[in-house]
Amino acid sequence: MQEPIKYAIFPTKWGYFGLAATPKALLRTCLPSPGYEEIKARLLKDLPAARFDRTLFKPVQKRICAYFDAEIIEFGPDIPLDLTGLTPFYAAVLTACRQLQFGCTTTYGQLAKKLDRPAAARAVANALARNPLPLIIPCHRVLCANGNLGGFSAPGGIELKARLLGHERHIT
Repeated sequence: MQEPIKYAIFPTKWGYFGLAATPKALLRTCLPSPGYEEIKARLLKDLPAARFDRTLFKPVQKRICAYFDAEIIEFGPDIPLDLTGLTPFYAAVLTACRQLQFGCTTTYGQLAKKLDRPAAARAVANALARNPLPLIIPCHRVLCANGNLGGFSAPGGIELKARLLGHERHIT
């Protein structure tokens, strides 16, 4: 039997943020946007049975709000994530990316080397483009080999990636 999926949408200083989860682990996040309904539509895509729960992962909600309030916040391994259904490579990329510390960056190639797949920089980038848990898995901290920002598939695109990186640099 599949566990029930719940969601929460809550305000941060940057706009509404969304979480979807089972009782045991986060499934999906949506980075801040000024539109509540936009966040809800993106968050609940393919999750029609999800039910609202304002208390869902409340300690994580507080950490997310603190992050956007300019506090140094790590979203470490204490936050349970559900990565089931992903290929082993995809899950490995997300797990490696999750280890990036606040204010630090790496490259797609360096992440590929960490996975013992030095020729897989493009595959790493493609996996991160489908990251279901942005911020919690900080794919915004991964750059091109030449230092360029590369891509960012979250709404807001490259401008949001630059803003997140600038936010972290400003705090540290």
